[in-house]
Amino acid sequence: MTLLFKRLGQCIGLSIALLSSLFISTFSASAAPIPVTAELAVEFSLPKIDSSMYARPYVAVWIENSKRKSVRTVELWVGKDEWLKDLRSWWRKVGRYDRALVDGVTSATRPAGDYRFTWDGLDNDGNRVEAGKYTFYVEVVREHGGRNFIRQKMTLGDKPFSHAIAPTEETGDIRINYLIK
Repeated sequence: MTLLFKRLGQCIGLSIALLSSLFISTFSASAAPIPVTAELAVEFSLPKIDSSMYARPYVAVWIENSKRKSVRTVELWVGKDEWLKDLRSWWRKVGRYDRALVDGVTSATRPAGDYRFTWDGLDNDGNRVEAGKYTFYVEVVREHGGRNFIRQKMTLGDKPFSHAIAPTEETGDIRINYLIK
């Protein structure tokens, strides 16, 4: 009789452990969204380049999640569609798959100078992204010039942070500030 109670106790304990693990994995699969007041402020500069064949660069700025899936194209400075493919990394990940997105975010190329823009923490469908690891990407390409591809890993959550990205041949200083207002 004692052995029967012992086996019954083991079965109940095993069942509780199994149900607990199922419950935890079910409800921990999705992380909480980043705070509603969070935003990523970007300070971005394009340097003045002395060249007889200078052309304004094409610029793409986008965010990818930890699975390397694009969640948001923040800026796209191209002007004419025929040049979209020159932003090779962005084009392979985002541009060739979503024509409506391209039409919605494309704007004209810009001259050398300092620029500021923000990402509101929403994905391309307007949903707030989950807290977690992301990568900030910048791709700059210039006709008769160079090409730079920059990335900065970052963790979005409840804590603000700043990253300074060193200048490249085609970009000036880039600074990203994750703010919780």
